[in-house]
Amino acid sequence: MGTDMGTDMGTDMGMGMAERRAHHPAEPAALRLHGDTMVPRGATNLAVNVYGDAPAPHVRAAILDALDRAAAYPDAAPAVAVVAARHGRDPAGVLLSAGAAEAFWLLAANLRCRRAVVVHPQFTEPEAALRAHGVAVERVLRRPADGWALDPAAVPADADLVVVGNPNNPTGGLDPPATVAALCRPGRITVVDEAFMDFVADPAASLAHRADLPGLVVVRSVTKLWGLAGLRAGYLLGPAPLVRRLDARRQPWPLGIDAIAALTVCAADEGYRRAVAAGVAVERASLVAALRGLGPGTLTVWDGAANFLLLRVADGPRVHAALLDRGIATRPSTFPGLDRDHLRVAVRDGTASSALVEALRDLLGGTERERRAPAAADHPAHRDRPAELEDRWHR
Repeated sequence: MGTDMGTDMGTDMGMGMAERRAHHPAEPAALRLHGDTMVPRGATNLAVNVYGDAPAPHVRAAILDALDRAAAYPDAAPAVAVVAARHGRDPAGVLLSAGAAEAFWLLAANLRCRRAVVVHPQFTEPEAALRAHGVAVERVLRRPADGWALDPAAVPADADLVVVGNPNNPTGGLDPPATVAALCRPGRITVVDEAFMDFVADPAASLAHRADLPGLVVVRSVTKLWGLAGLRAGYLLGPAPLVRRLDARRQPWPLGIDAIAALTVCAADEGYRRAVAAGVAVERASLVAALRGLGPGTLTVWDGAANFLLLRVADGPRVHAALLDRGIATRPSTFPGLDRDHLRVAVRDGTASSALVEALRDLLGGTERERRAPAAADHPAHRDRPAELEDRWHR
């Protein structure tokens, strides 16, 4: 593994193609902006990509039960075993983390690399962490003309650290596993952010089980689908030597007993995961149809594989502000590779989606035909949502 401390971090990499490189010293603060800071009290929250308002009852029960054992130091072994079994991995290649974000910061603090590449647009914490540790970051940009698809050939062959998201945040796109796997090669660490992979029905879309790929590191989170953002629970899968090194360079007992209990339950409950993913897929299809019904040329909507959608609308900042005035908080773009007219919206229940569609219809001045387009809640797909998820969607 070339990035397993082979050379000093922060080595001058020179300047490459403009499309590949966009290193702006004024941007570090923007890299640390996240949707949770953009939601006024009382607003409908479409800026944060977390499903539901609270954990499922059986997860909550496990967390509360764990609190009865809080006098003891936390034991991560049961959760490590469950995560390993879920992905068919050796437990030595599993590292529990305080959400996906901690995994990115651990990697940035402990990997030495000559040429670090982050594929954008994507979650900005990996780049923020690298830059905070003195690593110069080269950007490879996905292109909207290609449907935001990953092009492995666009990544410099000599990059020894590559970070990519799949499903991608904020575009929502899901790259085929073979395409992502093509990034892996000897002498390179390839970090795949799979924080939203739980929303994908088919487990084969993930690379989490691919211990055979050289230098592959997969970062997962249980905070998104399981409504646990405040608990900070995730994990990293990678080569055992790298996992040992990362674990040795952080504090003891890094996760509390509550996060460990949640990980143990969530990583084992494939049935509930599939049910939630199915419900989100129905809601997402309904919202896409309703938004596209507003009329071509007015609003661009990219379909996705997770619990959010990427939009592009003329004068995006004005639309974002106008929606906020109506009590609807969306995520404005601070993502490299997107422009000011992009907005990201979370997929919520039919009521929230209908409110978004109606507000955009008014703001964008739809035609009379468009005003008769069905609201998201009335779309046929919405009526097929699994019944067992109804209570969760309407909390």
